[in-house]
Amino acid sequence: MLNRLSLPGLMTAIGGARTGRGTTDTREVDVGLLLVGVALLAYGLVMVYSASVALPDSPRFANFRSTHYLTRHLFALVLGGIAGLLVFSVPMKKWQDWAPLVFVLGLVMLVAVLIPGLGKVVYGARRWLPLGPLNLQPSEVMKLFAVLYAADYTVRKQDWMHRFSKGFAPMAGAMCLVGMLLLLEPDLGAFVVIVTIAMGVLFLGGVNLRLAMGILLMLAVTFCILIWTSEYRRARIFAYLDPFDPANALGRGYQLSHSLIAFGRGELFGVGLGGSVEKLHYLPEAHTDFLLAVIGEELGLAGVLVAIGLFFWFTRRAFEIGRQAIALERSFAGLVAQGIAIWIGAQSFFNMGVNLGLLPTKGLTLPFMSYGGSGILVNIIALALLLRVDHENRRLMRGARL
Repeated sequence: MLNRLSLPGLMTAIGGARTGRGTTDTREVDVGLLLVGVALLAYGLVMVYSASVALPDSPRFANFRSTHYLTRHLFALVLGGIAGLLVFSVPMKKWQDWAPLVFVLGLVMLVAVLIPGLGKVVYGARRWLPLGPLNLQPSEVMKLFAVLYAADYTVRKQDWMHRFSKGFAPMAGAMCLVGMLLLLEPDLGAFVVIVTIAMGVLFLGGVNLRLAMGILLMLAVTFCILIWTSEYRRARIFAYLDPFDPANALGRGYQLSHSLIAFGRGELFGVGLGGSVEKLHYLPEAHTDFLLAVIGEELGLAGVLVAIGLFFWFTRRAFEIGRQAIALERSFAGLVAQGIAIWIGAQSFFNMGVNLGLLPTKGLTLPFMSYGGSGILVNIIALALLLRVDHENRRLMRGARL
């Protein structure tokens, strides 16, 4: 049965329950994790506004107000907060029961976005389903569903994790299907993150080490083939290797070269909040994929290190919550927490690597921070799931029943 959502109940959960002696009992919610999540969201909100405030100066965005992206980002935060409260109220046992169903729902959405008339095309990519004020991106939702499905699959197939045919092959087939649909959009970045989530959860669930190494080798070969058989992906790789080459600086290496210029201008403490030059239509997608470059320019190395520190703390704490749940014999909940840690940690690493020129350019946002309604929505839901896992851990350690 779902927990009742009420203001007194929420205040009790956050503030801690009172015992008969009037002392404060173990807290029901990890306040530190909640505060770090809120800090990332607030940091992102400020930087999204700073990175997008000058966009209406361009003829392409002339019909937008300077607060257009700020308003939409705030709407996504409010919607995510409501969704997060609802998700937190659902026991993890229910999420385990629903995991296969939500995965199928994710596949349906990935198919729907490819149907002309349903899917919305932006910059030549068909990745969005228009739903009134929100453009839903199924690939973002699929990251969350992949965490739930991989965790449920690992628990159900625990005794077969050492076997290829019964343990790994069915999951590999599911990931291949997801990959095929994502590459038709195309969205290689989301595919890389989802495969990382699935492989990470399977590895933590006990998949045979030799099998895991063989799979990683196969994935590496497949990735190389995808790059080599795609002209625009090959061009991105060559541009990544030398973004300041005249042939690349005005082509595939344009974003990366201007991102590096932004970091160079920022030095240690930046040019000041709002003082970025690169966001003035030099650096494309400054409020989404390359938000970290604006942080680097305006707040310098100090601002970047703050973001890295917050993501490191969040990922480490998520792994700790997962290990604690597994120690309490709650394997599904533990793997969900660790899957979220892999997801947020990997995607933030990939995004930062792209911004800093350590990895080839691909379309991945910075979790919790970059502009994007679907991304913010699923990130807040992921945070709510983490808080739910920790909440149930604490109740069990106090001797309460779930």
